[in-house]
Amino acid sequence: MENSTMGSNCLTTCCTGNFFKKKKSLPIDTIFKLPVPVANSSWPQGGNFASGIIDLGGLQVSQISTFNKVWGTYGGGPDNQGFTMFEASGIPQGFFMLGSYCQPNNKPLFGWVLVAKDVSKSTSNPTLKQPIDYTLVWNSASMKINQDGPIYVWLPTAPDGYKALGHVVTTTPNKPSFDKIRCVRLDLTDQCETSLLIWESGSFNVYDVRPSNRGIQAPGVRVGTFVAQNGSTEPPSIACLKNNTNAIPKYMPNLQQIKAIMQVYSPTMCLHPDEEYLPSSVDWFFSNGALLYKKGQESNPVSIAPNGTNLPQDHNNDGAYWLDLPSDAANKERVKKGDLQSAKSYVHVKPMLGGTFTDIAMWVFYPFNGPSRAKVEFINVKLGKIGEHVGDWEHVTLRVSNFNGELWQVYFSQHSKGAWVDSSQIEFQSGGGNKPLYYSSLHGHASYPHAGLNLQGTDNIGIRNDTAKGDKMMDMGAFELVSAEYLGYAVIEPPWLNYFREWGPKIDYSIDVELKKIEKFLPKNLKDALEKIMRSLPSEVLGEEGPTGPKVKNNWIGDEV
Repeated sequence: MENSTMGSNCLTTCCTGNFFKKKKSLPIDTIFKLPVPVANSSWPQGGNFASGIIDLGGLQVSQISTFNKVWGTYGGGPDNQGFTMFEASGIPQGFFMLGSYCQPNNKPLFGWVLVAKDVSKSTSNPTLKQPIDYTLVWNSASMKINQDGPIYVWLPTAPDGYKALGHVVTTTPNKPSFDKIRCVRLDLTDQCETSLLIWESGSFNVYDVRPSNRGIQAPGVRVGTFVAQNGSTEPPSIACLKNNTNAIPKYMPNLQQIKAIMQVYSPTMCLHPDEEYLPSSVDWFFSNGALLYKKGQESNPVSIAPNGTNLPQDHNNDGAYWLDLPSDAANKERVKKGDLQSAKSYVHVKPMLGGTFTDIAMWVFYPFNGPSRAKVEFINVKLGKIGEHVGDWEHVTLRVSNFNGELWQVYFSQHSKGAWVDSSQIEFQSGGGNKPLYYSSLHGHASYPHAGLNLQGTDNIGIRNDTAKGDKMMDMGAFELVSAEYLGYAVIEPPWLNYFREWGPKIDYSIDVELKKIEKFLPKNLKDALEKIMRSLPSEVLGEEGPTGPKVKNNWIGDEV
């Protein structure tokens, strides 16, 4: 094995063949690096965060992001640009490959795989074993595709009591050496599932894989390998790793390290230049006349104490309580508009993927969500009351490696859904180092990685989510750490966080009435299409029900998707 610095965070490629068939430069020819290099030593000392190696219980793993290119094809897949297969390079002494890496060619080279070392000291039951054979899953020798010669994809045959976690790829039909890869003892593996489709040809598919069970206490660890499948083989033929230590938070950042991560990666949110409904702090909302209502006592609402100390704390959501804007008209309109100067991000830090990553969910509060607009072919339509609601919670999540502290992905919440975006695909602030930019949509406040129109619908008909950069910006680095359960009593949760009821009243309007107002201006075929889209939207998007707070969302203890 080749000696190397642990957890290397730079990417190199070494071409191993003649790739003359490639006709043009592709995004994958560029190696993505964060604007400012981040080393393990960048973070305050203390604990095991960013120490380069994580022990899963007799099995040490290290994150490798340096690769040798093995093979590529230049058609099919995302943007019809093909995909490329790699092997990890610079594997530290004593560590072994668990599987190869691949990714689509329409993105810069940016990825990682885990390599593993047996530290169990058991000769009879080691954590790693060589495969006993290989099965050829697929080869491209007879395919008429633009490729770097043939590729052969092999699945290791694991010994009894062990499982393969990835494939080996070769450019010849000869079986790989048994010393090429290691299989992992079953108790250190967990079930995985297919995630993103990387490439397909007929019944052959290549997928990214991830643990099936993901959440703050789930032990499944993503390996970074891919699965090659002929037909619809479910579950995948490989497994993921499992943190078997009962100490998932061991490699998480401490308070000083959280602050340092926020200083390096805190995003800037770009609000639309025409946005009327701005964010505010929760305290500002409470201190400016927000009211707590109780069912049966609607005529006697209660003012909310600073920080929400008089809000119900019983973790139920039975419809008995809700919040609303001030009752007098002038104050109501003022509070609706929010107060950008007071706004801050409310940060929840949690372990993910068996404690190998830290997720930093950054929540933003808006006193009011504005009315929606629709695009119907070439017509823009205001949707009346549809989309309006009091008390809007939105968030983005940073996913940071616990091996080295690098930012790998950002999750952009978009109403009831959202999307993970690789760091190579997001915008960073000009001259702002590693701080991402993101865009809040007009009135709806959904989060997007780039400016422009994001249509929620199909065939040029749907809800408009317009994003643009203007003078209205929010520095998410102005934050309050509201929860990090793994740190115990070091972080005291504010009372409002444990208010599980609605942050706004149920809006009393008829979708049918609102649609009729709109549809009289549309031809029949467009009326039907718009109505179909509108009725498929969840009540959270339509604004019919008051939204709940961050701690009630599924992603509070689970993964984002």
